Amino acid sequence: MDTLVGHMAGVSCVAWSPNSESLATGSDDKSIRLWDRVTGRPKVTAKGVGHMAKDDAAPAAHPMPPLRGHHNYVMCLAFSPRGNILASGSYDEAVFLWDVRAGRLMRSLPAHSDPVSGIDFSCDGTLVVSCSTDGLIRIWDTYTGQCLRTLVHEDNPAVTSVCFAPNGRFVLAFNLDNSIRLWDYVAGSVKKTYQGHANNRFAIGGCFGLVPGEGAFIASASEDGEIVLWDVVTKEVVQRIPTHKKDSSSHRGGGGKGASVCFWVDVHGDVMVSAGQDGRIRIFKRALGDGEVGGAEAVAAAVAADGTETNGAEKALTNGHTNGEEAREEEVAHVNGTEPPIKQEEDVDMAGV
Repeated sequence: MDTLVGHMAGVSCVAWSPNSESLATGSDDKSIRLWDRVTGRPKVTAKGVGHMAKDDAAPAAHPMPPLRGHHNYVMCLAFSPRGNILASGSYDEAVFLWDVRAGRLMRSLPAHSDPVSGIDFSCDGTLVVSCSTDGLIRIWDTYTGQCLRTLVHEDNPAVTSVCFAPNGRFVLAFNLDNSIRLWDYVAGSVKKTYQGHANNRFAIGGCFGLVPGEGAFIASASEDGEIVLWDVVTKEVVQRIPTHKKDSSSHRGGGGKGASVCFWVDVHGDVMVSAGQDGRIRIFKRALGDGEVGGAEAVAAAVAADGTETNGAEKALTNGHTNGEEAREEEVAHVNGTEPPIKQEEDVDMAGV
């Protein structure tokens, strides 16, 4: 296990590059650092970018200094699909776009009137979505910096996390009113509202996942220590996983109410990862059997804050469908990068998410 040392204050957010070769960290020291996963050292600038060599020929590669420019805590990070651009959101209410190869600021977007709490790229990298505790969700053109759309719910709840659907046609927003909303950002309307988790105090997050032959699901953290999974189309809760519930093994350091909070969950293929206030990261792998997605038990690794690992039986990651249910066969659509980033479209079948 490597320890990356460099920030002068707490690390508030982390993002992997798409090729998993780089790691970006944002800190309360107002800086962002880019790390080489293999060496555990700061990334170097690409050759031909940066300081001039002694012979004044092509600039030589050199260790990349921290990315500075934000005036307050760095709250969220996201890499573009190609990994060449890093987006950052800050407590200073701004969104910055960084050139990863050169280690320099490309564009500053005065995005919100409250801290920026979430950020993400569309699947083709042409759009950036940001959200804030001011209740606004904004869609940006990556290359011009133009704000293409502002989304706001009539109740104006704080938005703590946001992500694009795999096909880039919808935006999923996590709100401090115990609701998750799926927005059609072209029409500017909410298509689906998902409820069943607890979220009215803390900034928690979630994401989309895909089960082959079954379709898309939504995974969310919850303040009661559970991971909650929804069917995207029916809005039904298909599974609850009590992964960070208070108990003798996970409850560390007292009887505070916050000890059971699950803050974050992410899904990559058959693997799901969650993090909670119990100081543990839990890793789940979906159980497959005879071509079906079942409800069998699967072993989940639990990594404590001190790096130790424990094992326990946890429910497998499933989409909750039973035998005989019709599988949705539509695959995730791929955005054509040559099309305008936002255009009017006809109604979309939600099974295509």
